[in-house]
Amino acid sequence: MSNTERPNEAAHKELYDAGIQVRRKVMGDAYVDNQLKQGVSEFMRPLQELATEAAWGTIWTRPGLELKQRSLIVIALLASQGKEAELTGHIRGAVNNGASEIEIRETLLQAATYCGIPTGMLSFRVADKAIQQLKEEGKLPK
Repeated sequence: MSNTERPNEAAHKELYDAGIQVRRKVMGDAYVDNQLKQGVSEFMRPLQELATEAAWGTIWTRPGLELKQRSLIVIALLASQGKEAELTGHIRGAVNNGASEIEIRETLLQAATYCGIPTGMLSFRVADKAIQQLKEEGKLPK
């Protein structure tokens, strides 16, 4: 078997195709195109495929939660880990999924209470910058 062949290729393709569709819906084409552009080397490609198949194709497509709910959960988790770049992208995704500025703020307040005020302060600074940008773009009311 060569490096390009994978067992269960059809199953991987089905998950990837479902995942890339929801990933683009949530995060937007520009964001996804940029992420995929960064992940085009032979070394990086498997990680992009894993993220798209596992997170987006398996989890984000499941029934039981709306996309907005999933986005708010991801915001809380990324905030708790101090993942600034990913938090910025997922705040944009949450807005794409219908989350309001108040829902994002309340999610971050909840995370700050359980993860610590320094983590909360960092997350609020990241979110404030992202929200101001979204307002400038007309994606959130001023």
